[in-house]
Amino acid sequence: MDKVRTIPLSVIRETRYSRVVNYPAQDGTEADARLRELAAIGVTAIRFAGPTLLEGLEILGKGCVGLVTQAICDEQLVALKIRRADADRPSMDEEARLLRVANSVGVGPELVSATRNFLVMEMFDGLPLFKWANGPRKGRRLLRQVLSNLLGSCFKLDAVGLDHGELSHAPRNVLVGANGGTCIVDFESASTARRVANVTSLLQYFLFGSISHALETQRMFPRKQDILRALARYKHSGSLESYLQLVRELGLTGS
Repeated sequence: MDKVRTIPLSVIRETRYSRVVNYPAQDGTEADARLRELAAIGVTAIRFAGPTLLEGLEILGKGCVGLVTQAICDEQLVALKIRRADADRPSMDEEARLLRVANSVGVGPELVSATRNFLVMEMFDGLPLFKWANGPRKGRRLLRQVLSNLLGSCFKLDAVGLDHGELSHAPRNVLVGANGGTCIVDFESASTARRVANVTSLLQYFLFGSISHALETQRMFPRKQDILRALARYKHSGSLESYLQLVRELGLTGS
């Protein structure tokens, strides 16, 4: 793979790295317009590094709506989400609105700036949950800390009526830092119009999802029926009291 490369906007159009700006189209006029859009919000360079390969270029991620790369904005390292030319939406406006709702309760990467085609966000240094879970063996204290942090974030989202929509696939949408810090990302499928299920989806993934074996949740939480009853009570009421009861049943603190 290539080494990490930081390509200034001033020269990127003359390089193969310009493919990310308007992927998958090859419209030079639109690419130039998008580069001006980036420059107007203070982005000076795009940095190519990450686990996903796009035509030989290393980026942070690729989805149906956008690509995520690193970038330099106002001399700071940030995450940059780029709307794909073939995306099923005309702008990033709705995702920006939903991320602001999450940010209002301290959840998600902080939104720095948003335009029609780009979101500039805080860069969180972490691994996707499934990679973190399948890495070196984790102590129970760290595992409980990570679950506690995530459930706390999920409850905050539930409380403001924002359903992430993808937390049953948490390996893609949750990042875990080296010290157990967590960040829920990618709010493109989120909604304030449907019933929230963040706590329910995340906990069911931990207990029964593909990472349950790697994390040995059967040993950590042997009283699963009691936990599921507490989860059902929370799902029914959504109250703080029922959430705290669920946390106690899990043996967690600090959520």
